[in-house]
Amino acid sequence: MPVGTLTTYGSNAALAGCEPAPKLERMSLRGKTLFITGGSRGIGLAIAERAARDGANIAIAAKTETPHPKLEGTVFSAAARIEQCGGQALACVCDIRFEEQIQAAVAACVQRFGGIDILINNASAISLTPTLQTDAKRYDLMHQINARGTFLTSKACLPALSHAANPHILSLSPPLSLKPEFFAPHVAYSVAKFNMSLYALGMAEELRAQGIAVNCLWPATVIATSALKNLPGGESLAAHSRRPEIVADAAYEIITSPSREHTGHFHIDEAILRERGMIDFDRYSVTPGAALAPDLFM
Repeated sequence: MPVGTLTTYGSNAALAGCEPAPKLERMSLRGKTLFITGGSRGIGLAIAERAARDGANIAIAAKTETPHPKLEGTVFSAAARIEQCGGQALACVCDIRFEEQIQAAVAACVQRFGGIDILINNASAISLTPTLQTDAKRYDLMHQINARGTFLTSKACLPALSHAANPHILSLSPPLSLKPEFFAPHVAYSVAKFNMSLYALGMAEELRAQGIAVNCLWPATVIATSALKNLPGGESLAAHSRRPEIVADAAYEIITSPSREHTGHFHIDEAILRERGMIDFDRYSVTPGAALAPDLFM
């Protein structure tokens, strides 16, 4: 996995390209309802667990119904962990490549919890391959999940979000950039991820008058997930990574901010946490004190 050189993060200067977050009052997620795509493991599950500790209601919309031989977690095990953390959970077996499955999962969430306050567009497919090594099946998978799935899920949640007191859409996608080095090694994947960010850019302005916040969040460093460990060189890279909890804590800061005052931002996890007063980041490291590998879009 191409990640460039290892570096140690410790200042906002290392996180150029992220618009500083205003210092806003934070709200609780108690009684709020989150709809999270791809939340059966990794970052999506970490966000769900963080919200559950407030007493939130969480619908996990993911396609893993039975255990994967290489990736731990299903929608049902995720729901169990959410309830162990103090939240209410709804397991929705949902492949966001299919609009009818998205609509069914959203309807089930609204029926169970009475609405939706927050959408987390977390589901993603990745293939870090150059053009000749990217077949049509893998290309279609990335664009159907990352780009099309994000658009259709956002669309499906909008009627419920429009009735929420503090509605947020948060996409796990990188700050927009046209730097060729972010595209060249894996152009199909990069375009799919930046499409998520383009949708956020447009929707933030489209929905501003309705008070629906639309923001993006991306990690400064590589994050140690099960998917990372299955990539070539992933096991050794994990030692120079951070745990998903840093992204979850950053997401919490965003979705507990007043939606009418905080929209249209491309956040980096470390940067927003520093803006909100955090100074201890070593606790997120898989190997405390080790040099950290920057994310491939940093």
